[in-house]
Amino acid sequence: MASSLKDAQDGDLVEVSEINVTPFIDVILVLLIIFMVAAPLSTVDVAVELPVSNAQPQPRPDKPLFLTLKSDLTLTLDDDAIARGMLQGALDQHTGSNRDQRVFLRADQAVAYGELMKVMNLLRDAGYLKIALVGLEDAKPGAAATSAAPPASAP
Repeated sequence: MASSLKDAQDGDLVEVSEINVTPFIDVILVLLIIFMVAAPLSTVDVAVELPVSNAQPQPRPDKPLFLTLKSDLTLTLDDDAIARGMLQGALDQHTGSNRDQRVFLRADQAVAYGELMKVMNLLRDAGYLKIALVGLEDAKPGAAATSAAPPASAP
């Protein structure tokens, strides 16, 4: 209850039936600060740079089979250009229909992730499930990563 000292009659204080909004404003300001702090935390902003790997290099097979996805989205199997529709036949010819042989997949850094996944789906549809992704070794401080690293195998 609040009181007013304006019209004091006989020394009695008169009741004021108005709402005291000061605590209400304090609560609203505290809630506003909480939402201002929590709002940026609810957004997801993840910067991803995937072309460099620091995985331990695996021993290179005697004759690895490289499938390369160039920046213009063309495929090459070893050094031969191949159409996407002819991929399974070319892989069977190179591997002798051995679908347990590992295929080393290289992609240009400018290739979109979705395009790389399309090629991996083509390999899976062809029955080649052992796919190794090839990347550059992680450059040491001050050194440039200019040479291709031995392929890092994927399970």
